[in-house]
Amino acid sequence: MSLKEKIETNYNNSVKSKDRVQISTYRLILSAIKDLDIANRSGPNKKETDDEDIKKILKKMIKQRDESIEIYKKNNRQDLLAVEQKEHEIISAFLPKQLGTEETKNICNEIIKKLNASSIKDMGKVMGALKKDYSNNIDFSKAGSYLKEVLNKK
Repeated sequence: MSLKEKIETNYNNSVKSKDRVQISTYRLILSAIKDLDIANRSGPNKKETDDEDIKKILKKMIKQRDESIEIYKKNNRQDLLAVEQKEHEIISAFLPKQLGTEETKNICNEIIKKLNASSIKDMGKVMGALKKDYSNNIDFSKAGSYLKEVLNKK
């Protein structure tokens, strides 16, 4: 079963259970997928939307939710915060589990040693290796800031 089919199945189940937050979240996801389908069908590079494309959309949506959650926390908007957190939870269920901060740091350190990265100039090589091996599991904004910190000290 493809990722799109799983999302559609969950959407249909949420409609039956009348869970308003789930319904609206799945509609947002399906709408974004439909927009991507249309974009992929038109233009010079026609292709079928696959699970990797959908994962990119979901990651983008999670990043948006993270930003909103931070804003709502700062402004003490508990009502909106709860909705965003629920949406984040629903969207995250379709992606592989993200590595924590410590795990990300350990992996970055391993790759720095493996590539003998010695300065900030080597950051591109390190990020390339991370994307090659851990593209679905690492939050690259965390990894990037940690790498800048470590490689600037060398």
